[in-house]
Amino acid sequence: MIKGQTNRMDRLLLLLILLLCMSCPILAYAVPMVNDPNGFQSLVWGVALSTRPDLEVTRAGTHINEYQLKEGTPSYAGISVERVRFLSVDQQFARVTVHYQGEDRHKQIINYLERQFGSLDRVPGQMMRGLNQQYTWRGNDTEINVTYHANTERGFVFIDSRTLAPLFNDHITDSAE
Repeated sequence: MIKGQTNRMDRLLLLLILLLCMSCPILAYAVPMVNDPNGFQSLVWGVALSTRPDLEVTRAGTHINEYQLKEGTPSYAGISVERVRFLSVDQQFARVTVHYQGEDRHKQIINYLERQFGSLDRVPGQMMRGLNQQYTWRGNDTEINVTYHANTERGFVFIDSRTLAPLFNDHITDSAE
């Protein structure tokens, strides 16, 4: 091949690679987490929730169990929420889910998470406005995901052990029953 044709082919290949990279959807961007909690409040990932006298089972399964606090109004970071659930997989604490309602609570929760785990400012892939908003903080041991639906003003916080939460997938049946 002639040197000019090789350079042209190299540029064309580079252009194709760039176009391919730009057209692929961005799968996951997360704020690097500051102060990874390695659990939730006083619970460390992996602890047996069944030994906690302050928790009661709300849904029992063969591998996955869901718990809630026996007493008190559900709250997260001092903010009143609809519910807080603690999940274990194979008797190991692996996830917390928080359900809340209202734009004011959403703003309070996001402000708390930013103060505790890092600012969301100018992070590619974060949806700061719109009908469906998504936020993610990722640490060495913990990942926090927030999803907020502005049209219904419903929000969800998922606080996961990065090593134990993937085990939930091992126990989902093909029919998801």
